[in-house]
Amino acid sequence: MVTELLLLSALGLMLSLFLGLLRVLRGPGAADRMLAIQLIGSAGVGMLLLLSVLLDQPALLDVALLLALLAAVAAAAFTGQQKTRHD
Repeated sequence: MVTELLLLSALGLMLSLFLGLLRVLRGPGAADRMLAIQLIGSAGVGMLLLLSVLLDQPALLDVALLLALLAAVAAAAFTGQQKTRHD
């Protein structure tokens, strides 16, 4: 029962990844694209956490943490770039 629920959650996250990729490719502005990239990063972290549980691979937890940190740095860099561009 739990495995089926985790697989269903992974399917939902894959759908979210696909929709985020579409927004990155077709987004009207830079802010929309950056938000979609943040969505892809968050969904990727969720997928890695689910895979860690499903495959019993604790090393995937470290990879998920690293991806979350990289996504936060990318958001900060994008915000700083947009702030200097508008000044």
